[in-house]
Amino acid sequence: MGVKMTQQEIMDQIHGKLIVSCQALKEEPLYSSYIMSRMAYAAMEGGAAGIRANTVEDITAIKKTVTLPVIGIIKEVYPGCEIYITPTMKEVDALASCGCEIIAADATMRLRPDGKTLDEFFNEVRKKYPAQLFMADCSTIEEGMHAAQLGFDFIGTTLSGYTSYTKGSRLPDYSMMKTLAEECGRPVIAEGGIWCPEDLGRALDTGAFAAVVGTAVTRPREITRRFVQAIAMREAK
Repeated sequence: MGVKMTQQEIMDQIHGKLIVSCQALKEEPLYSSYIMSRMAYAAMEGGAAGIRANTVEDITAIKKTVTLPVIGIIKEVYPGCEIYITPTMKEVDALASCGCEIIAADATMRLRPDGKTLDEFFNEVRKKYPAQLFMADCSTIEEGMHAAQLGFDFIGTTLSGYTSYTKGSRLPDYSMMKTLAEECGRPVIAEGGIWCPEDLGRALDTGAFAAVVGTAVTRPREITRRFVQAIAMREAK
């Protein structure tokens, strides 16, 4: 894993830079820890300043391959619960054990699988891991402000458009990025719907501390579909 970075070194490394999300779910063609580690290596060679990754297996493989800080998550679906990004202490413990520089978790106001509120969950997490950096994956400005007050180190716009009450939101959610950057008092990580360099530039212009791009870089099936849809639309005219 190399020399452990200090919190300030992590902050300096990603400030104003691109973080690439390297993830593939079981039903996707690139589902493989080895492939994700090579994807992360390619992103590092391309100039990425950090990696966002899912599962202990992928993160472990990635950290053997690149020297970049990792934002780690575990997507775990619990019956009857809408929250699936690092939903319980079990996932936090697993991510802490594999050396993630930053751990991201759903910070929406929905109840967690064990019935705990975000406040109850994060108070326990912070008490157990006082020196760990945490990122709040939020879907609204209000959630971002609340997460900042709770003590999350980074506030992300990750879930805008992905909760039942934000479906249909136009992405990237520049308004959310800008408002939080100006008002929450924490570094904001712009994420969600950034498809091209122009989107990335506009996201950083909102005052965001850093930005995450995933699908547009690391999901060739979805990238291909966009081009195919462009042909279909052209033929339909």
